[in-house]
Amino acid sequence: MWQTLLDFLNRPDLITLIVSTIFAFIMGALVGAWWFNTRAGSQTSLKEKKRDEAFFKGIQYLLSDDKDNAIEELTKSVKIDSDTVETYVALGNLYRSKGDIERAIRIRQSIILRPNIDENVRLGALFDLGVDYKKAGMVNRALETFLEVLKKRSSDVRTLVEIERIYEELRDWDKAYETRRRIAKYSKGDHTSIMAHHLVEMGKVSQAEGDYTRARSLYKKAISTNKGCVDAYLHLGDLYAERGEYKKAISIWKKIATVDPRFTFLAYGRLEAAYSSMKNIKPVEGFLRELAEENGDAFTYLALSRFLFAEGDVDGALAQVRRALEIKPELWQARKFQGEILIHSGRDQEALEAYKDLISRLDLPSLRFQCSCCGLEGDRLYWQCPKCKTWDSAVPLPEHRSPNPSLTS
Repeated sequence: MWQTLLDFLNRPDLITLIVSTIFAFIMGALVGAWWFNTRAGSQTSLKEKKRDEAFFKGIQYLLSDDKDNAIEELTKSVKIDSDTVETYVALGNLYRSKGDIERAIRIRQSIILRPNIDENVRLGALFDLGVDYKKAGMVNRALETFLEVLKKRSSDVRTLVEIERIYEELRDWDKAYETRRRIAKYSKGDHTSIMAHHLVEMGKVSQAEGDYTRARSLYKKAISTNKGCVDAYLHLGDLYAERGEYKKAISIWKKIATVDPRFTFLAYGRLEAAYSSMKNIKPVEGFLRELAEENGDAFTYLALSRFLFAEGDVDGALAQVRRALEIKPELWQARKFQGEILIHSGRDQEALEAYKDLISRLDLPSLRFQCSCCGLEGDRLYWQCPKCKTWDSAVPLPEHRSPNPSLTS
């Protein structure tokens, strides 16, 4: 019994559905109580008893996660008394949870079209209709519906968040940014991370269109809005590098090591390319050695090994790649590079042993990331989680670091 209860408590979607259904019934009961009192204490009619009986049976089925029977009983309830708007709301939520969006939409529309309906009930149904449209992929209709709700409830954060997410989906970053600013007025908490990412996305669009002045301004504004926005540093540096301003680019990229050391590896390749263009690659070695001493990160040692090998320092490269493997023996990229160094040095037997060990580890993934909010895991870095839409929730899983992660931003 206790395990069943625990399983139930781990179903937030079901709990939300049940709570909203019970709340709808309570609202209906309050109205019913008022009506009862106006009837001079008359006995509850058989019709009302049957309606309530069907409703509570529906709740019991919901508690058992039996949505089909819950729908059947709630449908009986509304057939007995079609004036119970709250039960229609519950039915709409049930159909949505089952994926029957078409029927959920029809129910919402029937509620909205009722004459003399309470305005709060109408707006609630309108909001639910917007959610249904969105789930059905009718994004523009969903946006129109949410904007209609917003006309009456200008400070409704829930509606504003839905609107913001649609603008993000449509890649209308200017409107997404303005919507988040409105959310910040009515909702406590730190909104700077999201606003900074919206500014970065606006900057990317401007840069792609060749408007470098506006792009640079937006990237800088993103950094001033949230100093921890790694994506802003990356793209501001990229913009400077694209314009041949390598010293500025290098200065910006190096700041990532201070801002968020977990993502410093994203700057390594960029720094090396910039210094190569300046015909002065030596500062990369100093930067990598400094970082290796500060955080002892296996990937930093691997990057330093690659640099030293490119500069002709074979012994130094071999020493650094071995340090990387001492920290992370499962780092197969380091084992592969170790084999390359050994073959280059004519140490074929040692290289063979290194590659034998590498083969046993080829089933390990490379660098992976996990969303700290919903747990989504993958080998691509998204600044906004594609599942739960949370910004800056990606956390590197350090045991599988790779020198060439896929970056989607």
